[in-house]
Amino acid sequence: MTQIADCPAGPDDAAAMAVLLEEMDHYYGAAGTEPPGERLRQINAALFASPPAAHALLAWDNARLAGFAAYSFLWPAVGLTRSLYLKELYVAGDYRHRGAGKMLMQAVLDVASKHECSRVEWTTDQDNNGAQAFYATLGLPTEPSKVFYRVEDIGTGFQLPKNR
Repeated sequence: MTQIADCPAGPDDAAAMAVLLEEMDHYYGAAGTEPPGERLRQINAALFASPPAAHALLAWDNARLAGFAAYSFLWPAVGLTRSLYLKELYVAGDYRHRGAGKMLMQAVLDVASKHECSRVEWTTDQDNNGAQAFYATLGLPTEPSKVFYRVEDIGTGFQLPKNR
């Protein structure tokens, strides 16, 4: 890695992000991805609309996007403080084990400090041993007291189960 630097994502970064997000989708086993125009629309709507649904930090190796961290703020956390939820931290295959992930993680923690968050939280899939090993090398503990829930829209909108 030559000169790696992190910075917040801006609208001019959307095309590079679309390419890296497609790599991430394939890494996690997605069979297909959206057309490039739709990917750009989704990135712009999520990150650069007013208000944004999320924020992203980017790790650049000169002109090549090496990785990103996507996060949102949640409220309330402890008392009436905020927390930062790290939704995704992804590093391109060529940049793994070269410091980009650690740099992005520190940048996320710096954002949380700047915004006076009381905690930073994230999840990994149970079978994502690589991510879990990465966080372990950073000395970051798991949180066994939490249970994670998810409801997905399967084309019918979000509904509570019937007959409950």
